[in-house]
Amino acid sequence: MDRLARRLGELCDAQPFSTSWYVRDLVTGASADRAGAVPTPSASTRKTSIMMAAFKAVHEGRLDLDEPVTIEAEYQKGVASGTFHHLTPGVRIPLRDAIVHMIITSDNVSTRIVVDRVDLDELNAYCRDIGLEGTVHRFKIPPLGLPWDHPAEAVTTTTPADQGRLLELILAGAADEKAAAFLGSTSRWCAYALDILSWQVHRSMIPALLPFGARICNKTGRGVRGRSDAGLVYRGDRPAYVLTAFVDQIRDELPDGMPGWSAAVGLVAKLSRACWEETGK
Repeated sequence: MDRLARRLGELCDAQPFSTSWYVRDLVTGASADRAGAVPTPSASTRKTSIMMAAFKAVHEGRLDLDEPVTIEAEYQKGVASGTFHHLTPGVRIPLRDAIVHMIITSDNVSTRIVVDRVDLDELNAYCRDIGLEGTVHRFKIPPLGLPWDHPAEAVTTTTPADQGRLLELILAGAADEKAAAFLGSTSRWCAYALDILSWQVHRSMIPALLPFGARICNKTGRGVRGRSDAGLVYRGDRPAYVLTAFVDQIRDELPDGMPGWSAAVGLVAKLSRACWEETGK
């Protein structure tokens, strides 16, 4: 783990932006981080906690995944993420599909629908209850038009360690009912959450340099300040490592003329490749 931490640090130090991360080898249990407890804009990595809070409400009988919901024009206003804001209003889907699209395409129409049913106060209480002390949900979806250098507190914030902890809790819950109960859920819902995360459409960061077909359960994030990804990576059928990475304060254009966002996603892919080479064996 010391060697891996040095490799990750060197990759980050070579870039003209700020990167924080958390990694755990799921075979040895060893972990390391870089500013792992420092709050940073969460972007859409926050949606994993929204999903788990929704499954808690399902387990308690307060939500029904078969409830039909309508993609109304009001839900589509001010949305710049996902696909449903491009659809003709009036499409009806079950709540289950809204949760799926909130994760796999990061659809913010779906996010609004889900957070209408699991409100911000409940979300923040849930995060505190399961130990995500650095995670604060401030909006149903992030406001548009923020400058690239907006303060972190203008959006939802989290920490690399929080997102790593959440993935580890879900993994444990999928195998053990007592662990699932800590999340207010059951092993069934934890296993389903991992399946949904494994259907992720956006593959340019943690999965990008890994073997094709590897099982990767991840949630990406995109904001005007940065790019992020939080994922659980398997080697065969065995969990190998958790990596959460948050690239922040990215300018539109880097000194070499390249777009900042492309360097950011490339960096996260390289961090994940280093983890693949050093962990889970």
